[in-house]
Amino acid sequence: MSTDLQIFGFERDFADTLRCIPMSVRMKLDECGIKLSLRQWSRFNYKDRYELCYRSTESDVDKQHYRQFLKELIRARSNEEPVFLATPQPTEWKDEHSVPTCLQKQILEKNLSPVSPQKWATLTPLQRFSLIKLCRSGHENHNLPAALREFTL
Repeated sequence: MSTDLQIFGFERDFADTLRCIPMSVRMKLDECGIKLSLRQWSRFNYKDRYELCYRSTESDVDKQHYRQFLKELIRARSNEEPVFLATPQPTEWKDEHSVPTCLQKQILEKNLSPVSPQKWATLTPLQRFSLIKLCRSGHENHNLPAALREFTL
């Protein structure tokens, strides 16, 4: 089990109870190709959520074990079949040299300071993933300014 869970400051309002799905788990879900609804997450007990937060997905074998654990958990706790992502999720967060267009657009719309490629390259993969998730259409992106501040951008 990994001990590298990171809860960002902009996620602190739910960190104690893990009421919402942390960005670290969202990244693991994308890597494992499973869609998890907040309703399903809410049916998990704290121990389940904690396990999903700390379980590693570093290697391909880790990802397979995470995926299997999550499939079984969804079936057991929500009495539903897991929903698999139809296509691999975008991985532009892995590119540390190019600031994604969706992020640049949101920054411009919110009159925030632009992120330089040099600053983008200094971010961790989880930070880059989080910023991209926060700027996607259909996502509540009210945390984007707070995340930018937290990541000193």
